[in-house]
Amino acid sequence: MAKSKLNVAMIGYKFMGKAHSNAYRQVARMMHPAAEPVMKLLVGRTPDALQAAATEYGWEKIETDYHKAVRRKEINIVDVTTTNDVHKEVVLAALKAGKHVFCEKPLAMNLKDALKMAETAEAAGVKHMVNFNYRFCPAVALAKQLIDEGRIGRIFHWRGSYLQDWIIDPSFPLVWRLDKNVAGSGSHGDLNAHTIDLALWLVGDISEVNATMETFVKQRPKQAQTTGGLTAAAGEGMGEVTVDDAVISLVRFDNGAIGTFEASRFAAGHKNGLSFEINGDKGSLRFDFERMNELEYFNREDPAHAQGFRTILATESIHPYLQAWWPPGHVIGYEHGFTHSIYSFIEHIVNDTPASPDFWAGAKVNAVLDAMVKSSDTRKWIGVPVIAPAVPV
Repeated sequence: MAKSKLNVAMIGYKFMGKAHSNAYRQVARMMHPAAEPVMKLLVGRTPDALQAAATEYGWEKIETDYHKAVRRKEINIVDVTTTNDVHKEVVLAALKAGKHVFCEKPLAMNLKDALKMAETAEAAGVKHMVNFNYRFCPAVALAKQLIDEGRIGRIFHWRGSYLQDWIIDPSFPLVWRLDKNVAGSGSHGDLNAHTIDLALWLVGDISEVNATMETFVKQRPKQAQTTGGLTAAAGEGMGEVTVDDAVISLVRFDNGAIGTFEASRFAAGHKNGLSFEINGDKGSLRFDFERMNELEYFNREDPAHAQGFRTILATESIHPYLQAWWPPGHVIGYEHGFTHSIYSFIEHIVNDTPASPDFWAGAKVNAVLDAMVKSSDTRKWIGVPVIAPAVPV
C-alpha cells in the first residue's frame, strides 16, 4: 500500500533553507515516516537565485509570492526559513490558509508576536512546531531520557553556553544578523534561544533572570550583496551594528534550580560551541555539540573508587533516532538534527499528536529572551511571565 504524501512549500532558501531541504530529501529515504514529504514549492523574492536553489536542492517549482504559495490547495505544510522579521506575517498567512507550519527559531521578534502566532495556530487546529534542532541530537535526547528516569535526581544547576567566533574581525560586513530590525537581537536570539529552549526542556520553567549584554564592534562595513550562511563580502561605506555581540545571564528556575547562560560570537576558537552541564543530587550530565555524538554522565551512586564522568557514545540503535542510520560507532552530524526534527513533525501530523516543541514552546523562549533584554537594559532582576498552555512533553 502506497504511503500518503504531504506537499511542502518552503519560504526562504539560504542557510536554513539548505539545511531543511537536505532533511526533506533524506527523511523519507532513511527514516521512513508515516507519510512522504514532497518538495513541491520553493518560495523567495529573487527569481534567478530562487530557481538555482530549487534545482540544486530538488524542489519541483518556484513561487515569488508567499501569499499565493500558502493558499495553494495542494500544499499541506508551510516551512518558514526566512529572516526573523517576517516569521510572523508568513506564519499567520499560512495558518489562515489552514496549513501545518514548521518555523525556524526564534519563533518571533518578541513575546507579543509569539503569543499571537501560538494562539492563532491553536485556534486553527493545525500542527505547529519550532525548529529547535538541537533537541533532536541523539545525545541530547538521551540526556532528556536519563533526567526523566531520575538518574541525576533533583537538579541544582544548569550551565549553558553557545559560543562562536565568526564576527571577531571588525572588517566583517554588516549582514542581516547584525541588524535589529531584521534579526531582533544578535547572539541573544540567534544562539541563546537554543540553550534557553534546552534548559526549559531539560530542567524546567525559568521564573527570573538577570542579564548583561555587550556590543564590542559598533560599526562595520556595509554588505556588498545578500548572502546566506555565515560568510559575506564587504561593500562601500559603514553602518551601525544594532544588536548584541555577547550576553551573559543568571537565572532561577521554578523548581529551585539556578543557572547561567552565555552566548557570544566573539569567542575565538569556537565555531559552533553549544554546550551544557546539569548537576543533580544523584549525578551530572555534560554535552558539547562540537562532540555531538557523546554525552558525559556522572553517577554518584557508583562505588567511590570507580566514580568519574563516563562518556556515552550515543550511536547505538537503542539511542533516540539511531535506528535509521549506521552501525554503532559510525557517527552522525549537524544535518541529522534537522532530519529528526522534520521526521517528528510529520509523525505528529499523521498520528494527530501534539507536536513538540510547538509554538507555545517557542513563546516560552521568547518570554525568557525578552526578560533578559529588559534585565540588561535596567540592570535588574526581571520576572518571566508564565506562558500557557503547558508545552507538550
